[in-house]
Amino acid sequence: MIDKTVSDAQAALAGLADGMTLMLGGFGLCGIPENAIQEILRLGVKDLTCVSNNAGVDDFGIGLLLQKRQVRKMISSYVGENAEFERQLLAGELEVELIPQGTLAERCRAGGAGIPAFFTPAGYGTEVGVGKESREFNGKMYLLETGLTADFALVKAWKGDTAGNLIYKGTARNFNPMMATAGKITVAEVEELVPAGELDPNQIHTPGIFVQRIFQGKDYEKRIEQRTVTV
Repeated sequence: MIDKTVSDAQAALAGLADGMTLMLGGFGLCGIPENAIQEILRLGVKDLTCVSNNAGVDDFGIGLLLQKRQVRKMISSYVGENAEFERQLLAGELEVELIPQGTLAERCRAGGAGIPAFFTPAGYGTEVGVGKESREFNGKMYLLETGLTADFALVKAWKGDTAGNLIYKGTARNFNPMMATAGKITVAEVEELVPAGELDPNQIHTPGIFVQRIFQGKDYEKRIEQRTVTV
């Protein structure tokens, strides 16, 4: 069995260059590839197109890349927690494609499955549908949406093995599984890395066939985006 382990984020992101398209898993700040994002910051690559459910917050997650002006375009669903994102958008400094959340998930899944396009009713008759082909099916209007792929898909899992099989924990099983299938190079960072054969095959969420590089991350902050408490 092929050992896909690399030593760290620096080795995992070898070949990352200006102008590439990246998929970054996570929902809010849950399940984001923290170590990979720090390495992108260190590399200083620019003109990136980032596909992510959200844009992090001002001082964490993808928000750090926005602060350093490394992102040219965001393809996202929810961006309401990032003031710097808003500023760059309104100033015309950042290209943004906002997509309904379900459509974004399906576009990633479709890209990973080799499906070039599909029809969905979400967004028809709104700004989301401007410039897109539409068609009627059974008396209802649908928009044509294209599948998404990326040069690098960066995902975060709870546990993985040296063959690249991944298990996500809780809410971290959000955009990570479908994005893992849609990268030309998929990099997985995991909290715990075990030898191949130690994971229960029935519990694996992402098969190792989709992962090219895997490493054990460190120093996870796991910040909470919106803390809700009772009095």
